[in-house]
Amino acid sequence: MEKKILELFNERKKKWNLGTMARELGLQAHEMKTLRRTLKKMQKEGLIERHRGVYRLARAPLILRGEYLSTSFGFGFVRPEEGGPDIFIPPRSSAGAMNGDLVEVEVRETKDGRIEGRVRRIVRAKPTILGYYQPRFGHALLIPLEDPAYGEIPIEVGEKKKIEEGMIIEIDRRTGRLLHVFGHPDEPLVDTRVVIKRFGLRTEYSPEALKEAESLSSKINQEARRGRRDFRRWPTVTIDGETAQDFDDAVSIKKLPNNNYLLGVHIADVSHYVEAGSALDEEAKKRGTSVYFPDLTLHMFPERLATNLCSLRPRVTRLTFSVLLEINKKGEVVKAEFYPSLIKTVERMTYTSVYKIFQGDKEESQKYAHLLDDFFLMRELASLLRERREASGSLNFDLLEPELIYKEGKLAEIAAFEQNEAHHLIEEFMVAANEAVATFFSERGLPAIYRVHPPPAASDLEELRQKMLALGLYLPRGDQIKPQDLQRLLRQAAGRPEEKFVNVQVLRALRLAVYSEENIGHYGLAKDNYTHFTSPIRRYPDLIVHRLLKAGLAGKKALVDDLAELAWHCSSCERQAEAAERELIEWRIFRFLKTKLGELVKGLVVDINRAGVVVELEDYFVQGLISFYDLKGDQDWRRSGDSLVGRRTGRRLRLGDRIEVILAHVDPILRRINLVLPYSFWGKKK
Repeated sequence: MEKKILELFNERKKKWNLGTMARELGLQAHEMKTLRRTLKKMQKEGLIERHRGVYRLARAPLILRGEYLSTSFGFGFVRPEEGGPDIFIPPRSSAGAMNGDLVEVEVRETKDGRIEGRVRRIVRAKPTILGYYQPRFGHALLIPLEDPAYGEIPIEVGEKKKIEEGMIIEIDRRTGRLLHVFGHPDEPLVDTRVVIKRFGLRTEYSPEALKEAESLSSKINQEARRGRRDFRRWPTVTIDGETAQDFDDAVSIKKLPNNNYLLGVHIADVSHYVEAGSALDEEAKKRGTSVYFPDLTLHMFPERLATNLCSLRPRVTRLTFSVLLEINKKGEVVKAEFYPSLIKTVERMTYTSVYKIFQGDKEESQKYAHLLDDFFLMRELASLLRERREASGSLNFDLLEPELIYKEGKLAEIAAFEQNEAHHLIEEFMVAANEAVATFFSERGLPAIYRVHPPPAASDLEELRQKMLALGLYLPRGDQIKPQDLQRLLRQAAGRPEEKFVNVQVLRALRLAVYSEENIGHYGLAKDNYTHFTSPIRRYPDLIVHRLLKAGLAGKKALVDDLAELAWHCSSCERQAEAAERELIEWRIFRFLKTKLGELVKGLVVDINRAGVVVELEDYFVQGLISFYDLKGDQDWRRSGDSLVGRRTGRRLRLGDRIEVILAHVDPILRRINLVLPYSFWGKKK
């Protein structure tokens, strides 16, 4: 029958429904079951596909190779070798691939228009596996840090290895032989080293790069000063966090006779020290970015550059690349100039100290009395820039981030880190400088690496619209939503109980910002031209932009690698670093919550799916699940839009609801939390 069905598609019509196909094949009623079974088999084999009851020949799938990236939720992603966006791999479609494996993936478009893949085969398996050591009934076992579907793996320990239950170890994937013992995860830096290993981050610099770094002179000779504007008499400051050491940027300001502002954004001139193609350059390119863990920083450059020669330390002459912006009272940039320069910062300020000055703190104001006029002028200008940016439709997300508080070397508290006015001030100045540099490239048609943010898919915006309607918040149809509409939505939600939920849902509807040689604008910032120029100590694309800008100003052609490939590589490194930073923090939070089992905590309903109700724990920045099995008190629930309604009690659980839940079970290995509702939840209808 399969052969006859294929002949129908190849020789007759391209599309068939079940009834017309049966009639064309001359089948009797008792043969319909066989037809359905055959069609289902052909679908599984990828020969045909079915959409809304209509069968057609399957379109040839796109086959790609790339690195498999696992998650603790069962699904994963494949990062294509040839570049492009990561491909979503649903649960049970990974073919047993583990994090870091090179795989061949079949890419298809789903019925709702999304792109996802299925791993066809593992081309090259990652040679080692990380996991917890678990002795059981005389056997040595490894519980992988990957998806639990991998199960327990028998291992060969050897007689001389000192190893205890719960330690994190590394084994040879093929033989099961123990290769390395990291130690217990609560021991200092053990979890950090595990995450570094898991994500393949570089911890050592090449001998050639270290040699180059040591050979660089700390003295600025006449050759280095030639052709530079000297801004050392212009009061200039850095404003960073308390623990920062790699100071990329400094700012200065003055009022012009025409009443406009002159803003100076001065960026460390890393390109003076790091030549294209040098060992230092190759090392930085491989890393792509610095990685910041709570107790360790993996600098993109050796510390001699990152925290010394290039860092804009106070009261020390430094080589910089300056952006001078003349800005009028409307917040419009009326003139932009770019110069290799010299600066000497007068103070190393922190966000906290500047914020205290703005709040009228007498001690801080007296300490920095010589800079007060400048700080309040900066505040005035930053407010103008922010107002203008918001008027154009730029999106601002004021989402809190976790801050881990330690006492006597142990995690004692999870606090909410909130940006203050000083953070926003520096952000506005950096955005203005980045936009000015990107505009220089764009207006002249010069090659560049842009920071781009593609518009969201209409289907994602429509899904967001439906969720917002359930909360009584209005958005136009998905294909008509503009940044101004999303901005209006965020303002509508401000101060409401659902504010955080709305912010998160809008953020999820947006695509990732990436690096690209093609300028398609930045949707989230509502900018036609945008790049990254302001952090060359910690971001490789910024260093490339410095080189391209120097060449453009000199009327020369910059010698750089393929910009498209470089942009993709830098985007990939950025995602890898962010994932590693996030995983370590989440891992520590999960271990911390293990000590709080049975406690009542505040949560926010962020999803309702087939597994149950997903709740974000508001004070801990991680998510847990109330399974349908654990929805005790009302065993008969029905789905109603974006909510669950108990038939017997009338209780309702809705997306965006703030509720209290009990920590029932925490698994730090798999980073999973099981939650249950307290008895008080069933007290009254909602």
